[in-house]
Amino acid sequence: MSNLVNEADLSSSLDCPIVDGKRQVQHVAPRTADVGGIPVNRVLPSRHRRLIGAWCFLDHAGPAVFKGDSRGLRVGPHPHIGLQTFTWMIEGEVLHRDSLGNEQVIRPGQVNLMTAGRGISHTEESVPGESHLHAAQLWIALPEAHRRTDPRFDHYPTLPQWREGDVEMTLLTGEFGGHRAPTLAFSPLVGLDLAASSGGALELPLREEFEYGLLPLEGELAIAGERFATNELAYLGRGRRDVTIELPAGGRAILVGGEPLGEEILIWWNFVGHSKAEIIEAQRDWEAGSERFGSIPQFDGKRLEPPPLPWQA
Repeated sequence: MSNLVNEADLSSSLDCPIVDGKRQVQHVAPRTADVGGIPVNRVLPSRHRRLIGAWCFLDHAGPAVFKGDSRGLRVGPHPHIGLQTFTWMIEGEVLHRDSLGNEQVIRPGQVNLMTAGRGISHTEESVPGESHLHAAQLWIALPEAHRRTDPRFDHYPTLPQWREGDVEMTLLTGEFGGHRAPTLAFSPLVGLDLAASSGGALELPLREEFEYGLLPLEGELAIAGERFATNELAYLGRGRRDVTIELPAGGRAILVGGEPLGEEILIWWNFVGHSKAEIIEAQRDWEAGSERFGSIPQFDGKRLEPPPLPWQA
């Protein structure tokens, strides 16, 4: 990612406006990006919405089918600071490697969570012979107090699952509906996957102090008769006790939410920082081959290089 994002640039409130007694829902359109040779729909960050809680990045990859001699997803070594990378796998298998020596295949129904802290690098690639990919890939900004925490990697093969009517719920992180996910978090968050078999309406309880967004991953999503296309984010803001949604047969959506971060953050390339100086230092360390980010010799390809910095030291 090559754009600069500053929380101070927020052009809209964390509270959606109320019109004729009805709280509105913000539509946030996606833009197309390329990650490791795979087209993705990116809804966070955008000029319309920068953050949802500490969630600062959201890509929807696929559903994709690889044909011919395609090797599928292939992302070379690249660094991160100040964030957690969060991968929710729906279809396909991807191999994660990092500079701490971790190697982990993620499969459908599982989450990979990498905490960058003061610095880490990693690679991602489809496993040999894999022909499908469908995943949500997100970043979580670390609060300033934890921005230099030790890097680590956690794999979650089993997550809380239950059914409410027609919808299968999978809790990816946080607490919801009396369930708690084991996923490591540094700020109050929630992530929930919703998969409907025959379709219908579902009421979701919400926390008024959280802000929320709903992203349709397959099929349309309707909120109070207002329709959101696949990959169009519905930003709910704060101040809601519940929301009723409608999913079609075979529909799928992801709910993300959290307490507003309340801190200024910057995003540049693959770095999240609380100051320009932090990001300048990280980029120069990566370009210099610093031991800070280690290496991944098992990957048989080139590492990624950043675009020129937008600031002077």
